[in-house]
Amino acid sequence: MPDLYATIGEVDPALQERLADVLEMRAADARQREMLESYLSEIEFPGDARVLEIGCGTGGVTRTLAQWPGVSDAVGIDPSPVFITKARELGGAISNLSFEDGDGRSLPLDDQSFDVVVVHTTMCHVPDPEGLVTEAFRVLRPNGWLAVFDGDYATATVATGVFDPLEACIYAFRDGFVHDQWLVRRLPALIQFGGFNVKPMRSHGYVEAGEGAYLLTWVDRGADLLLQAGRIGKEKAEALKAEARRRSESNHWFGHIAFASVLAQKPE
Repeated sequence: MPDLYATIGEVDPALQERLADVLEMRAADARQREMLESYLSEIEFPGDARVLEIGCGTGGVTRTLAQWPGVSDAVGIDPSPVFITKARELGGAISNLSFEDGDGRSLPLDDQSFDVVVVHTTMCHVPDPEGLVTEAFRVLRPNGWLAVFDGDYATATVATGVFDPLEACIYAFRDGFVHDQWLVRRLPALIQFGGFNVKPMRSHGYVEAGEGAYLLTWVDRGADLLLQAGRIGKEKAEALKAEARRRSESNHWFGHIAFASVLAQKPE
C-alpha cells in the first residue's frame, strides 16, 4: 500500500473535501465525543499546558484540546493542506489554537516543547508508526503525556447476516485507507519500545444501531473503490449505497468498530 498519510495532499482536492466533511461529521458524533473526553479525562494536564495533536485533520479534536481545562496552547499538525485550511477556518475564533502542515514522523517543532501529544485515529494510517512515536517522545517534556486513540479496524462491520453484501464495501474501504488494521493490538508494546511508561489500555465500543451515520460513509467510499478497481459495475455500486440507506431509513442499520486508547508518559 502506498504511503497515503504522507501523500494525502496529492489526492484529488474534491476527495479531500469529501473526507474533510466526514471528519467533521465524526467529530460532532455524540459517541465519538464521549470516547474522546473519556480518555482525555485520564490525562494529568499541567497548568498552562502546551498540547500537540499529530494528524489533526480538520481540527475537531484540536479545537476540543484548546478549550480543555489547563491548556494554554493547542497546535494541530497534518500533511494535508486542504485539511489545514479547513481547520484554520473552523478554529479561527479560538485564540490559543494554531495549525501547521507537517508529517508526524518529521515534526517541524522543537525538542521538549509540549506537555501532551495526542494522536487520534491517525496512527493506523502511518506506514512507520515507530517513527511517529519517536517524534512524539522528542517533542515532549519529561513527564509529558502521549495519548493514542485508534480503531481496531479488523472488527469493523455493518453485517447483519452471513455473506452480507455491504461487508464488501467495509473491506474495500479498510483496505484502501487503513495501513494496518491490526495496529491497536500492538500499540502498548510499540509505545513502550519508544521509551514511554505505558498505562493500561482502555477499550471503547462504537455502535450505530437503527440509523446509520459515520459507517454509511464507509459503504459509499467502499462501493466507489470497488467500482474503480473494476470489481463491480456502476449499477451494483449504486445498489449497495441504496441498500445501506434503505436499512438506515427503515431503522434496520447496524455498524460497529472497537476503538482503544493508550496513555503513556515520558520518563522524568
